[in-house]
Amino acid sequence: MSPAAVVTGAARGIGAATVDALVGAGWGVVAVDIVADEPVLDYPLASRADLAKVAERHGDAVVTHEGDVRNPHDMRDAVHQALTHFGGLDAAVAAAGVISGGPPLWETTDAQWDVLFDVNVNGVRHLAAAVVPALLRSPVPRQGRFVAVASAAGLLGLRRLSAYSASKHAVIGLMRSLAADLSGTGITANAVCPGSTRGIMLDASAVVYGLSSPEEFATHQLVERLLEPDETAALIEWLCSPAAGGVTGAALPVDGGMTTS
Repeated sequence: MSPAAVVTGAARGIGAATVDALVGAGWGVVAVDIVADEPVLDYPLASRADLAKVAERHGDAVVTHEGDVRNPHDMRDAVHQALTHFGGLDAAVAAAGVISGGPPLWETTDAQWDVLFDVNVNGVRHLAAAVVPALLRSPVPRQGRFVAVASAAGLLGLRRLSAYSASKHAVIGLMRSLAADLSGTGITANAVCPGSTRGIMLDASAVVYGLSSPEEFATHQLVERLLEPDETAALIEWLCSPAAGGVTGAALPVDGGMTTS
């Protein structure tokens, strides 16, 4: 039986690239996305058409699920879908995330702060709360995996992105603590920390900083270019594999050298 995973934020960006990478490695995937806009944010979220395109690339290897990571019931439904459709669950990837910024911390609105923490932090917590009990039901020896997409912003303090940076620091703390809670179970928990990665969220960041193009972010990375979503997805796929069994509680950068200094 092929391994199965739940991936949130799966309709585009790193989430969609992660679905592609896992399926390419022989996984079945429940691809979860809210496919609806959030009024607090200044950019559009993924659509039903985006999620459908991900599924169309992979046939029976991908099942879609419209769900909100802020809703624990939706996450439990996604886990149930994996168990019933694929006959098991081996990994989960919390890739759903949003960004908002502009004002300094003392002028950040409650609405901005709340949506970032509800999606970026509580969304990871809700997925873990739904997934981990299912992973623990697997027979010993286990090889369960939980991976959360944090950010290089979770390793740095970024001007005019205080709420986003704080939420991504929290994701790293959640994964380190989850790894400790899972000690001895055979299940690992890790965070990946992408740098400036091509996509809608980077476009929104460019607006925050008044840049003429997101390409200007490339100057902050030693590779002197923007990263592609599939570069982070490749690390996530490896972290979900048996080969990564010795890695847990880590915050692994895929940032082109952004956090080296």
